[in-house]
Amino acid sequence: MAHMRPRRAILCFGALLMSPPLASVALSKPQDLKPGEFIAGQLLVATPEMGDPRFSRTVILMVQHNVKGAMGIVINRPIEDVPVSKLLDALGLDSKGSDGTVTLFYGGPVEPQIGFVVHSTEYRRAGTIAIDDSVAMSSDPAVLRDIGRHEGPRQNLIALGYAGWGPGQLEGEIAAGAWFTMPSNPQLVFEVERGRLWDEATKRRVIPL
Repeated sequence: MAHMRPRRAILCFGALLMSPPLASVALSKPQDLKPGEFIAGQLLVATPEMGDPRFSRTVILMVQHNVKGAMGIVINRPIEDVPVSKLLDALGLDSKGSDGTVTLFYGGPVEPQIGFVVHSTEYRRAGTIAIDDSVAMSSDPAVLRDIGRHEGPRQNLIALGYAGWGPGQLEGEIAAGAWFTMPSNPQLVFEVERGRLWDEATKRRVIPL
């Protein structure tokens, strides 16, 4: 996992918070990606056979998957805890009345200077996009101000960077046994202790007959 110095992470997050265009959600069976089936909204879990050390024991929330490729956020690699007020100051937003800290996560090796806010769906802003029925993503950095004032989403995860695949690349890796897929739920995305998440997801794996 890449480690970042706190100030560097704050400045980069503040400069480039955004979200990519999202694919429509179309769920598929674990280990059974047929042509035209996509896994946006599911969890992608590295198998013990994963050969890339960057993704060893990772759990990824799939945000986008279509014929042009795929994009997801690693959700089980925390980097550090940062005061919300420092993030707001770096964004040039008013930090008055904000308290508490948030955990920054390593979201993946692609564009680690870009930040993403994944959160529960009861919270919405103008730029909020639903990933599935229980998880959403907001591109407006003002979501951090709402979090600091205890007016933000009930559950949230803030990540730097993402994992990306070209056309057909992810399907090939799944077919080779590097990953398995499983349905997402808020407990796995937000609640299970991050150090146990890969083990918990692996225990729930369903092997197709």
